[in-house]
Amino acid sequence: MFEQSQIQEFKEAFSCIDQNRDGIITKADLKETYSQLGKTNVSDEELEEMLKEGKGPINFTVFLTLFGEKLNGTDPEESILNAFKLFDPAGTGTVNKDEFKQLLLTQADKFSPEEVEQMFAVTPIDVSGNIDYKSLCYIITHGDEKED
Repeated sequence: MFEQSQIQEFKEAFSCIDQNRDGIITKADLKETYSQLGKTNVSDEELEEMLKEGKGPINFTVFLTLFGEKLNGTDPEESILNAFKLFDPAGTGTVNKDEFKQLLLTQADKFSPEEVEQMFAVTPIDVSGNIDYKSLCYIITHGDEKED
């Protein structure tokens, strides 16, 4: 179902969510994770609904199975495009490089300045300093042809 590298990434995500490191994701773990991401208004009902998807305690095996079910049949490129569209309310197909850089450095799973520069090295940026995010999504999901 998943490659070894993907399983390792899921393991890291699981470890981030399992706040008390007991090997089980609980409502308290989810609440703390959301809090760390800046979302403090998640209701207990929402958290309980998430936990119900596991049909029992959510250990790493259950977590991996849930992600397999969620990811099966979805188009990752479309998901990435939809995320970029949040920063493009005018629907231009571009986002400003400087604004995007600021978001990457300061929000949620923050990038280091080195990681941002690595990403921009393969990112299509026009003369106005705008990122063509449709092309970037293709590079993310299919690889950069220049890498061959």
